[in-house]
Amino acid sequence: MSDPFQLSQRLQDRQQQHLYRRRRVLESPQAAQVQVDGQTLVNFCSNDYLGLANHPSVIAALQRAANDAGVGSGASHLVIGHHRFHHVLEEALADFVQRPRALLFSTGFMANLGVISTLVERNDVVLEDRLNHASLLDGALLSRSQLQRYHHNDVAHLRQRLQDCAGKRVLVATDAVFSMDGDIAPLPDIASACAEHNAWLMVDDAHGFGVLGQDGRGSLDHFKLTVDQVPVYMATLGKALGTYGAFVAGSDDLIECLIQECRPYIYSTAMPPAVAAATLESLRLLQEESWRIAHLQQLIAQFRSGAQQRGLPVMESPTAIQPLLVGAADKGLQLSSQLQQRGFLVSAIRPPTVPQGSSRLRITLSAAHSPDQIESLLNVLQELHSNQEE
Repeated sequence: MSDPFQLSQRLQDRQQQHLYRRRRVLESPQAAQVQVDGQTLVNFCSNDYLGLANHPSVIAALQRAANDAGVGSGASHLVIGHHRFHHVLEEALADFVQRPRALLFSTGFMANLGVISTLVERNDVVLEDRLNHASLLDGALLSRSQLQRYHHNDVAHLRQRLQDCAGKRVLVATDAVFSMDGDIAPLPDIASACAEHNAWLMVDDAHGFGVLGQDGRGSLDHFKLTVDQVPVYMATLGKALGTYGAFVAGSDDLIECLIQECRPYIYSTAMPPAVAAATLESLRLLQEESWRIAHLQQLIAQFRSGAQQRGLPVMESPTAIQPLLVGAADKGLQLSSQLQQRGFLVSAIRPPTVPQGSSRLRITLSAAHSPDQIESLLNVLQELHSNQEE
């Protein structure tokens, strides 16, 4: 068979460039210690920031709801797939993030694609941080609007872009916590720039929701930003809450417009109702077990202090995402493999996910980790780093 798309050559090129991706097979629930491909490893690459993905109460809520509502939702929300569990969860999420309404999506990627393509048209402009998540960038590209990118967390450059777009409708979109760097966007300054130029601001809080702000209410609560300052708020449920899906929160008009016009929402099967019920339980635990966020913050402080003392090249990040910069893609793969041999699961992040020459180990911390596990990881990282410098 002919290969007009040169698939074999493309795969060979990726292998030669040390960019080939391989899937691991997880053989246990998400936890601080997992079974992967038959090996027991301490898990430092999961986004289960609060250790809720395998919580007994969340599992029980899922099981009860499955007995009550079955497994599949059976249809899209607008046909007959919108279960009462979905409805109650939307109301609870809106109340939690202090927005008038919220709307569930099956994934954060789908939510970002849907919101941007619904709000903007061909002659509109979308301004995005250069390090935004792929879903925000793809949302702008697929909307056929005019996508322009500003320098990472550079509000002065954003203001310049906004000034150049005078007279046009503009949507500014940014991650709140950047998934590969772990740093936090200067949201108050970005919101101020948007207000000055009559632009709308959309914030993707996938990695801030559940861990920042009072009781984990997210980045907007962390900065005390109102719905007028940030009209569009998106967050995911599969990270800090440990379940699955995403939601968009905002004004009644925004949510109603998405229900009426957002193609990814209209034409997608709703998430299983039992997942929504499990998420409600996670939301309850988030508020009642405040020790989880406090413990996570202590672990972040321990890791950063230990890394500094050991001279490890950890990037500036106050969040659970702690990237250790290694540079070349092959070096990242080598370090990840060496860590696995020592009993630690840490992913090597390479281009095109990050820019050329900035490959890294993406170390993610969880409230499920113990201080001893953090200390053990730091000691092994120090040893491997020293060996590479010799």
